[in-house]
Amino acid sequence: MKKFFNNVKARFNKATAAVKARVECAKATVENQLGEGYIDTAVKIIIGVVIGGVLLAGLYTLFNTTVMPTLSSKITEMFTYSGT
Repeated sequence: MKKFFNNVKARFNKATAAVKARVECAKATVENQLGEGYIDTAVKIIIGVVIGGVLLAGLYTLFNTTVMPTLSSKITEMFTYSGT
């Protein structure tokens, strides 16, 4: 029985040491001052918004000049079918 309790105690100590190591790693990661700053994040967001705007403008132009007139003429042809 003593061997069993010693084994459990050894495993508990090993698990505690592993948890402490993970906590220290997490603390070091949170306290790390290196990495991404505010300016480069803002530049990425601005680039994304500009590219998104350009894509939306292109789709809007495509739909208004190519798709919608063709679609309108096709629908008009369908409903003006004379049957002859």
